[in-house]
Amino acid sequence: MTTFTEPPSMRESLLDVAGKKIFVAETGDGPPVLLLHGGGPGASGVSNYARNIAELAKEYRVIVPDLPGYGRSTKGVDGTDPFGYLAGHIRGVLDRLDLDKAHFVGNSYGGSCALRLTLDTPERVDRMVLMGPGGIGTTRALPTPGLNSLLDYYSGDGPSRLKLEKFIRQYLVFNAADVPDSVIDGRYRDSLDPEVVAAPPLRRPSGPNAPRTLWRMDFTRDRRLSRLPVPTLVLWGKADRVNRPSGGRMLADRMPNCDLYLVANTGHWVQFERAELFNRLSADFLAGRR
Repeated sequence: MTTFTEPPSMRESLLDVAGKKIFVAETGDGPPVLLLHGGGPGASGVSNYARNIAELAKEYRVIVPDLPGYGRSTKGVDGTDPFGYLAGHIRGVLDRLDLDKAHFVGNSYGGSCALRLTLDTPERVDRMVLMGPGGIGTTRALPTPGLNSLLDYYSGDGPSRLKLEKFIRQYLVFNAADVPDSVIDGRYRDSLDPEVVAAPPLRRPSGPNAPRTLWRMDFTRDRRLSRLPVPTLVLWGKADRVNRPSGGRMLADRMPNCDLYLVANTGHWVQFERAELFNRLSADFLAGRR
């Protein structure tokens, strides 16, 4: 049975960014790397990367924010341009930490944030690792059942532990037994924050501007993608039921400096399900060793 080192004691701060509070935890020394978490109910930075922080901190200054709308950060996300909103605030984190440039690692919603930040300001990004990012070919196919499960969590009869467990065990991971009950309990507790219930940070675009928002949220419609110089590693679980693995090939075909690694018997949560592989590939790629 594989064992994992618990995240080390981390320095915590609450940064003022564009009038919002962004929670940041960090540890380690070396080149800075920001780990951006996914957008599922109850997600937060340190919990999302619990199996990765200690290993990456052996070589890097690991910086783990809670994205706007999640964890201990200010709630609320601009639904007309969610990826841009997240990217703007994470760029503000770089400014507050006096970092001209950093590596980025992004999972799902965090991958969308990292990619949008990189497209808008490539000079701020050294290298980037993306795991099953959102916004890849989303205007070219209907949402997956897994994505629908995520987006429906706060609708209908509202959040419940049963709905969250179904999303995590049936759609998020390949092997449901890999996820301890404690992870689901913690995520469920955090998903009940009244501010989040009132305004979920990840929602379907609605209203008269919804088509424009959907188009903007599909990175394969962005012409800048084919000119993006930043070296990028895309890791995608072959059994991802939330974001289609075909998105990996779309990125590799469009981005000039993109490596693609499809991970067998793995779902949407590569950094959790295949932590040892993820840690090794990411550390080597960010260091330019592969």
